[in-house]
Amino acid sequence: MTATAPPFGPFPAAPRRPLAVAGLLTVLLGAVLGLLLATAAPASAHAALTGSDPQDGSVVATAPKEVTLTFSEQVAVGKDSIRVLDPSGERADTQADPLDLNSGSTVKYGVALRDDLPEGTYTVAWQAVSADSHPVSGAFTFSIGAPSETTVSLSRSEAGGGLVGALYDIARYAAYAGFILLAGGAAFVLACWRRGAGARPLQRLVVRGWLTLTAATIAMLLLRNPYTGSGKLGDVFDLNGLKAVLDTKPGAALVSRLLLLGASALFVAVLFGAYAKREDPREKKDLTFGLALGGAVIATGIAGTWALAEHASTGIQPGIAMPVDILHLLAVAAWLGGLAALLTALYRTPDLPPSAVRRFSTIALVSVVVLASTGLYQSWRQVGTWSALTGTDYGQLLLVKVGLVAVLVGIASMSRRWTGRLAAGTATDEAEAGAAAGTDAAADPDDAVDTDEDAAESAARSEADTASQDPVRAAQLARQRAAVATAEKKRIRDADPGRSGLRRSVLAEVGVAVALLAVTTFLTSTEPGRTEEEAARSSSPAAAAPVQSGPVSLTLPFDTGGENGKGTVRLDIDPGRTGANVIHLWIDDPAKKPMDVPEVKLAFTLESKDIGPLPAVPAKLAEGHWTATGLQLPIAGDWTVSVTVRTSDIDQATVNENAKIG
Repeated sequence: MTATAPPFGPFPAAPRRPLAVAGLLTVLLGAVLGLLLATAAPASAHAALTGSDPQDGSVVATAPKEVTLTFSEQVAVGKDSIRVLDPSGERADTQADPLDLNSGSTVKYGVALRDDLPEGTYTVAWQAVSADSHPVSGAFTFSIGAPSETTVSLSRSEAGGGLVGALYDIARYAAYAGFILLAGGAAFVLACWRRGAGARPLQRLVVRGWLTLTAATIAMLLLRNPYTGSGKLGDVFDLNGLKAVLDTKPGAALVSRLLLLGASALFVAVLFGAYAKREDPREKKDLTFGLALGGAVIATGIAGTWALAEHASTGIQPGIAMPVDILHLLAVAAWLGGLAALLTALYRTPDLPPSAVRRFSTIALVSVVVLASTGLYQSWRQVGTWSALTGTDYGQLLLVKVGLVAVLVGIASMSRRWTGRLAAGTATDEAEAGAAAGTDAAADPDDAVDTDEDAAESAARSEADTASQDPVRAAQLARQRAAVATAEKKRIRDADPGRSGLRRSVLAEVGVAVALLAVTTFLTSTEPGRTEEEAARSSSPAAAAPVQSGPVSLTLPFDTGGENGKGTVRLDIDPGRTGANVIHLWIDDPAKKPMDVPEVKLAFTLESKDIGPLPAVPAKLAEGHWTATGLQLPIAGDWTVSVTVRTSDIDQATVNENAKIG
């Protein structure tokens, strides 16, 4: 049989032993699942804490009324998702449900604090579940009045952890695998090999995909409540918790998926029932169109349940990201699910035609092009900047994955050449064998016919006599003849250097795929580069701005450009931390003597938080000396201090300096 190998996935020669065949197929299917994880970029991202009020490490003058947390995307929070502990470890919040402070694209939650909180250092512990169902948690501190010693004991249990988290993750990836086998296998039958609808191995493959996806979806629906809440497996059958899950977006998506799976069960029954038995070409063509249209709608709907409930629906450009995510998942299913169906047909069915392989080759090529384009957009959405691509763990792992994919493509091209040589050799052998048989028959056609008929008649008579005398012996003879024929086929096949070369290249592909799977495993648990950089920018001011033990002093030279327009501003900010501050400002001329000017203005800006400019109007105390009181700096950070000095009616200058105020 002449066959054209599909891009990125040639078809391996059968191993020497049936056990080796099964083992190789298992490894290849594992690699398929690994590639699924590699291409499903949105499932590898998590929500991140991008800000808080009070900020981590800040010192506030008075106790705030509430503590708020800002996230990079939507999260699921419960009653105890945000806890504030005082220096002694006791709850400082009111222990009520979190405040929903979301506004537009800003995701913010908060908790109210008790009145009359004492001074000291407070700990904020939080945990939530991001839109992709991954648990996220963390803790930070802030101080009221002044820092103090603090001892807190945080619970080790987290939402999404333990046995429930492990079972939920297994169900999530089983759902992906089931969808690939269901959608990709059915697409292979309709688009590549319609007669395959009657092949038992393909029927079992697609039905198992449906069963896997259905069971995984039910498991996720039952596990969702303990996964996002208590973490106890016993809460799986909590009806109140299940009702609460149904009111959430992920719960509604899972229910919608179950409804679509009901429709897909009818589709599978028709595909492998009435369609497989239909013989009339016109009727089969019409039914093919109907099944293809209905199957495409169902597959798109099922893929949409992932896009609507996970990362594509949050973050930047959700209106573009959701259709792209659906297209990405459909391309994965068409390629990898079709490859699984093709491998099954090659090893389990004897009559796969070359035309089916050629059709799948075209489908695989289109799928890879779609995967490349949609994957590029998804990578940009998760990484965002060149600095995140090279300066974050996620970006560096993504570069490694891209390199491995390039290596895999190179090895696959070698495998394709080996497959072409193998197909050409097979065609040549068949032509030579046919020519030899034709020559023998032409030499003496009557003798050839008579000889074949006599041999067939003799063999049939012998088998009939043996069967009538000893049925057991007849069965043994039949098995022996089959074994001899199989051994002869293996001997001829294994002697072919083309198959040996193909076997080596496929083994190399499997090795690279295993490495790709390992890198992808790390990617799925790594913070995306975009949110990692955003979180770093949000937290860096507090990290770089320790609490000052005394006033912040600045010296700013200026030049207004006019006569006597040069001088120096000396600025003291006391106590130099968040809350109320008193500012003293001195202006000296180049001779270090007090300099009198008509007007001085101050402004404070925290660019990382889009705060300010906050004006401060100084009052003149003496020649060259001004003061301003009542300046409130809400959070710690790297503040930009702007001083405007006017030396005449038309001459003035503004000078800036950064000050770490904590």
